Amino acid sequence: MDLLLWGVLPYVSIALLIAGTVWRGRFDKFGWTTHSSQLHESRLLRIGSPLFHFGMLFVVLGHVVGLLIPKSWTDAVGVSDHAYHLIALGTGTLAGVAAAAGIGILVYRRFKVPAVRRATLRSDHAMYACLLGAMALGLTATMLNSAGMMDGYNYRDGISLWFRSLFTFTPDYHLMAAAPLAFKIHIIFGFVLFALIPYSRLVHMFSVPLKYLFRPYVVYRKRDPEQLANRPSKRGWERVS
Repeated sequence: MDLLLWGVLPYVSIALLIAGTVWRGRFDKFGWTTHSSQLHESRLLRIGSPLFHFGMLFVVLGHVVGLLIPKSWTDAVGVSDHAYHLIALGTGTLAGVAAAAGIGILVYRRFKVPAVRRATLRSDHAMYACLLGAMALGLTATMLNSAGMMDGYNYRDGISLWFRSLFTFTPDYHLMAAAPLAFKIHIIFGFVLFALIPYSRLVHMFSVPLKYLFRPYVVYRKRDPEQLANRPSKRGWERVS
């Protein structure tokens, strides 16, 4: 079971992610969209969407730092293990709570507003279930670990090493044996979510409009109403009396 979950499942998830994205790009270009429902309701969307997107951005950055940067690197720059965990706990909890609050508002909006509910796709139910499950388990694991209820387990000496071994195609799945159950289920939800991305509205994350950052400015000039009134009219058709 450990081999299947921590040595096979990650590669199956990534294979489904890549294959689904390629298929979606070739055969479903017009379906590659967020299926925005802003026209149906905007008040709750203006609150929930920024909370979720910015919260998730920092959650992902936190996972990248925690899983990919070795402990020896942070020790080399003078960041102690205690200081690292304090920073990770503070920023991770804040980002996780913001993302969870945002997705909670979006789910409430989707099922509370009739027009938005009618626009809900079947894949949305699985997507929201995976997102909520992954967030809830991640926050639970973080809180239990920080409260000392996991026998002092340090994910940087176990989960992080296993995760980095996936990139060399030599998954050291034995490292996951000592991981607490909350962390394990959180990781499983995460890989299921990866596999679901190209088959849901989450595929829009691969269409970030980066070109907008480098396009020329759009200049709007305000016209004086008096100047417009005194301007001679252009020659054209004249009214016949």
